Amino acid sequence: MREKQVEQKLVQAVKARGGICPKFVSPGFDGMPDRIVLLPGRHFGFVEVKAPGKMPRPLQVSRHRLMEKLGFSVYVLDGPEKIGGILDEIQAT
Repeated sequence: MREKQVEQKLVQAVKARGGICPKFVSPGFDGMPDRIVLLPGRHFGFVEVKAPGKMPRPLQVSRHRLMEKLGFSVYVLDGPEKIGGILDEIQAT
């Protein structure tokens, strides 16, 4: 399965829960997560999407740590089977 397919399944799952999952683009600040998940009730989190078995690049890991230090949740999604758990965690916060 390709990264794009995992990303599409994430978008569909978020939509099914009544939320949106826009592409997160940050010109001039590389390494930011791919998607921001916005769910009803002001629940949100950032998701880095990878193909199954792939890991974030060092710059991405650095950006994720920075965001987590600032109090934001960042998740790495590398397979469709993890989508439900990630969305459950986002909704629980």
